[in-house]
Formats: sequence, C-alpha cells, structure tokens
Amino acid sequence: MSIIALSHIYFPYFCNMQWFEEWFDTPYYHILYKNHDYKEAEDFLNLLTDFLKLDKDSKIIDLACGKGRHSVYLNKLGYDVLGLDLSEQSISFDKQFETASLKFRVHDMRNPIMSEPVDAVFNLFTSFGYFETEEEDKSVFRSVADVLKKDGYFVLDFLNAEFVKNGIVPQSSVTKENIDFNIKKQIENDYVVKEIDFEDKGQKFHFFERVKLTPPDKILQYADEFGFELVKRWGDYHLNDFDECQSQRCINLFRKR
Repeated sequence: MSIIALSHIYFPYFCNMQWFEEWFDTPYYHILYKNHDYKEAEDFLNLLTDFLKLDKDSKIIDLACGKGRHSVYLNKLGYDVLGLDLSEQSISFDKQFETASLKFRVHDMRNPIMSEPVDAVFNLFTSFGYFETEEEDKSVFRSVADVLKKDGYFVLDFLNAEFVKNGIVPQSSVTKENIDFNIKKQIENDYVVKEIDFEDKGQKFHFFERVKLTPPDKILQYADEFGFELVKRWGDYHLNDFDECQSQRCINLFRKR
C-alpha cells in the first residue's frame, strides 16, 4: 500500500480508510510492537487450551490474527487453525506458514465468516473495540456465533476499561529499529486515543489508535444477545481471577448455548 505525504506529514484520517485499516497495514505498526513477549503468549495459550480441554484435532479460528504468532503456535499444539485478519500485508506474510492444517485469509471481523462450523474462536490481544457503533461491535459477536458449533468457545481477550482509565500515561517514547516513536494517550468520549508521531527517512508520520473502553457488563450484554454464556473471566495471561479495579486484562471465556 502506498503512503501519501501531505507537506511531509502523513495523516491517515484525511483518507476514507478507518484508522485500523491503514495503521495495521503499515510496516511501522509491526516495528512498534515487534517485541511482544512470545513466551508469555505461548504460556497463555498452553494454559488456555489446557483449561478448555479441546481435542487435538479441534478447529480454531484466530480472529484478527495479525502476523500469525498465535495461529502458528496453536497449530504446533495440534489444532486445525484458520487465521483471519483485515490486513492484506499481514496475511501475505502469514502465508509462508501455511500447511494442510493451518490457513490464513483476509477478513473483516464484522462480516460473516465463510467456514465450516468450528470448535473455538479466539480474539486475542485487544482486537476488539475499534468500531464507531454498537451495531458494528455486535456484528463481531454475530459472526462468531454463526460459525461456532453448539457448546463451542469464544475467547475475547480485551483490555480492562477501568484499569486503563485509572492508569493512563499521557506521554512516552520508545525507540525501535532506530525510529523514535513519540506516543501521547488520552481518554476522549469513552475511547482511549493513542497518537503516534515519528520520523523515518526524512519523512514525518502521524498515526493514531482509537479503542472503545467497553466495560465488562457491556461485553456480557453483547454476548448474551447472541446466545453466549459467560464461563469464566480472567484478569491476566496467567489466568488469575478478574478484578475490575486492578486487573490489566479482561479475558472473557464464552460458550455458545
């Protein structure tokens, strides 16, 4: 995807694309977040799959799979995995990992998922809350419910809204691959907004992330509307119990009724 410079500053919100469509499809997104803790992710998936007790040939959809780290590991654990993501560049990267039991496809999570019924859908690492309307949020639950088998599991790994509100850091900076990313965060109308400014090869860039601070009771309301029951709610990747004031994460385990 080409990047258009406006007076040497790139503003994605001047185009018709939504922020996540543009930002997630740039190499800079992956540079900024490249040091995710892979061991933590693998340990989490070990704990999660042990808890779920899924058969090793179970079919799992990794919804919003990014560059496929969760999909690849789930497949190594013995599961049949379909990774779906809106970013064409991410899916193009992921294709190198495909096997008979691991496939990747470009997909918008708001749309129906074209797949045979599956045993579980995982939506991990805050891949929800990007949309403007409740109807768009609900469409995610609808698409998941439609593709799951009865008694299938939906894991929604989301931020804990209350924790984010109380612990926001207004300004920070981080250097990755010799690029200095300057980051500002603030709460605007129940969204946490992160502005990201940096310069690369003489060109200035400005991107932003905007995630809705959806509280746990609202998530539960959406789930109930589309036929899910809450089985468990964890507060971190070690599967400790959820505490609305102190937990960093809000990891929801739903079962389709």
